[in-house]
Amino acid sequence: MATRRLGIIMNGVTGRMGYRQHLVRSILAIQEQGGVELSDGTRIQPDPILVGRNAEKLQDIAKEHGLDRWTTDLDEALGNAEDSVYFDSQLTNVREAAITQAIAAGKHVYTEKPIADDVEGSLRLARLAADRGVKTGVVHDKLYLPGLLKLRRLVESGFFGRILSVRGEFGYWVFEGDLQPAQRPSWNYRKEDGGGITIDMFPHWNYVLENLFGKVEAVTAKVVTHIPERWDEKGEAYAATADDSAYGIFELEGGIIAQINSSWATRVNRGELVEFHVDGTHGSAVAGLHHCVTQDRNLTPKPVWNPDLVESIRFRDLWNEVPDNQPFDNGFKAQWEQFIRYVEGDGEHPYDFMAGVRGLRLAEAGLISSAEGRRIELGEIEL
Repeated sequence: MATRRLGIIMNGVTGRMGYRQHLVRSILAIQEQGGVELSDGTRIQPDPILVGRNAEKLQDIAKEHGLDRWTTDLDEALGNAEDSVYFDSQLTNVREAAITQAIAAGKHVYTEKPIADDVEGSLRLARLAADRGVKTGVVHDKLYLPGLLKLRRLVESGFFGRILSVRGEFGYWVFEGDLQPAQRPSWNYRKEDGGGITIDMFPHWNYVLENLFGKVEAVTAKVVTHIPERWDEKGEAYAATADDSAYGIFELEGGIIAQINSSWATRVNRGELVEFHVDGTHGSAVAGLHHCVTQDRNLTPKPVWNPDLVESIRFRDLWNEVPDNQPFDNGFKAQWEQFIRYVEGDGEHPYDFMAGVRGLRLAEAGLISSAEGRRIELGEIEL
């Protein structure tokens, strides 16, 4: 069985997501399994070069994982014709410039989102990539979660009948940093550094809604900063200038209404950190990161409102767990494998830069809706 090398320039691997999910749990895990197998039996073995601004961190990561390729010089990395893929998980506000360089160097590009600071910038990248003829991909990791894969199975089987609505709850309490260290980087809460939950999460909700239920046609949102002061990694207080919570109503094609709350200032009282409750004429489901439960119309109870009596129906006991029925891999790794196959001409990867544009467009529309107190309709976007 033939094995072929694929050189990947990985920029931003000193960050939490870039290191943990993309390098360790994806690329290095793919290496350990012997590469990505194509339909003809050929195996593609990724060979990463680590790129970043902190030489000491890069050297430590490379040493820990037995890697011998790293650099702080992005131009040098992009100049190597033997590395044909560029990956970006840097801060958002420096991403567009780096991806522009990568496209100019003829690299295929896979990137975290948002792909640029604004819709205009993301469209510039999409047009540059199309003109240069390079392949592009944007991380859509939540579509590969076991819970959402089960939910997709239900949608595609017609389980719901006509889908009526989707209600999503996402988030948890991120400590301010004084009582306990925060679980997320401080830049996430500074607008000037590209932070904000709307710009972070609305692109996720766009691709989840778009790929499972239908295109988003309009949005009404309220965006707030509930916690105005936080403490950074050095224990120093700073003003939280970015939104930490966003409450959205999304109107989908086909008349489906989706409501999704996103918050870093909520305490969890649900089974998982994200849950989607889907109601249809023939059945309903609740899906999280891993689990998915259903209730069809034949098993739906018939409650009667009576506030004078303690409710006797144990509602949660009347739902049925959707079985796994298949092995589930790490979602980031699964999408990396799909993108690598796509680069090698072995399959499709529909989550391209235009998908990234649509996600960022929804985030911008949500921010405008909140600032102006009105419903925003979303039209078609042309490349």
